[in-house]
Amino acid sequence: MGLVDDYLSAYKVGKKEQMAARMAFFISGFAVATWAPMIPAVKDKLQIGADVLGMLLLSIGISAFIFMPLAGMLSRSYGCKKVLRTAIAVMAADLIILSLLGNIWGFLVFLAVFGAAMGCIDVNMNLNAVIVENASKKRMMSGMHALWSVGCFAGAGLFSLLAKAGLGITVIAAIHSLIVMVFTVIYSRHFLNFKGAGNEKPIAVPKGIVVFFGVLACITFLGEGAVMDWSGVLLTEVKNTELSLAGVGYAVFSVAMLCMRLLGDKIVAVLGEEETLVFGSIIGAIGFLSVIFLENFYAIQLGFVLMGLGLANIVPTIYSLTKYQKVMPINAAVTAITSMGYTGVILGPAVLGFVAHGFGITQVFYLLAVLLAAQGVAVKYYFAKMG
Repeated sequence: MGLVDDYLSAYKVGKKEQMAARMAFFISGFAVATWAPMIPAVKDKLQIGADVLGMLLLSIGISAFIFMPLAGMLSRSYGCKKVLRTAIAVMAADLIILSLLGNIWGFLVFLAVFGAAMGCIDVNMNLNAVIVENASKKRMMSGMHALWSVGCFAGAGLFSLLAKAGLGITVIAAIHSLIVMVFTVIYSRHFLNFKGAGNEKPIAVPKGIVVFFGVLACITFLGEGAVMDWSGVLLTEVKNTELSLAGVGYAVFSVAMLCMRLLGDKIVAVLGEEETLVFGSIIGAIGFLSVIFLENFYAIQLGFVLMGLGLANIVPTIYSLTKYQKVMPINAAVTAITSMGYTGVILGPAVLGFVAHGFGITQVFYLLAVLLAAQGVAVKYYFAKMG
């Protein structure tokens, strides 16, 4: 067992702490899903093109990436509970501010604030989840990550209902922020006030097997981002699907991923971490190849199902595996893996956009299939080498 064992005896974890850890993911997903439906209204208000909007949205990812290493430092100084509470409150307030702004520079600043809060939440909710799972001595990570998707569905769904009722985005943002804070007040008292060891280095520089875990997370996030960004383009431009059906592939992928994560803890318990990573990578690779070679619209959806099923439990399993590593304190390991994984989110659109522009959209899906297949082989080889 790894360095996480040193911390378990200090925390009493029961059902309240387990539920709170799950709800941290739900709250994060709900808040993120509140911003996404606001984007068209912001574009219209600012009268900007897609290029400028893209640069504004990029500030979220860059800010989140910068603040993730700082999030580990903050949790070390103030504890996981305080950082989560503060970051969630900042994100909730920021949603209301974003709904009120009317100029590009204001949006640039407060989207960066949104990204910073999101980065802090991502690191600390996963850190809290790792400690809760290990202290509980039961598999919970996939189910926790499933709650993030549930939060996204709930946030997007409620936003749509309120918008159809005629409410403006500021009122909707205020309602959503209130919901976020109510859930936070109820559940955050059961977040763990985890700080880690006092001799940890302030910056989490990944090393050893943590680097390997971070690469796996990066490839997986790259795959998830490719489905979100490019599935609609593939369907409309390559498969000649109607524009109204362009979003079906990503919707099918999302539902398949959610269902698999809800079952994921039991599946990992049966297969084990290594086989979950191997089979998940291979199934995901088959999914990416399927959407290339299949032509019937309904048959293509099978490929998106396979992608969702394959990718669903890779990242949760990676976080669970931090209990075995001995090269870094748990704060630093979780921070490093999250930061490395997020490079797939930050660099993914640019890298895949270059591939799509230079070689065609189909080559993006070939590339992801190769990366995932190689990932499966690498996991098998690495674990065999480690014994």
